[in-house]
Amino acid sequence: MAEVLVVTSKVKKFIKENGECNTSGETIEVLSKAVEKLCQKGYESAKADNRKTVMARDIVIDHL
Repeated sequence: MAEVLVVTSKVKKFIKENGECNTSGETIEVLSKAVEKLCQKGYESAKADNRKTVMARDIVIDHL
């Protein structure tokens, strides 16, 4: 992974406070990869529509 795209401390805090669980380092890597893929699909969609701005409609979250 090139770089972390999520705020590790905030993710860990959210999981701890809401799920009362600890968070592994692998979890942060997987979340970052998911964000990376969402961003990639977003900019590809914007480019396909001849836009230079990624909009909310370009980010499709099928999993949720």
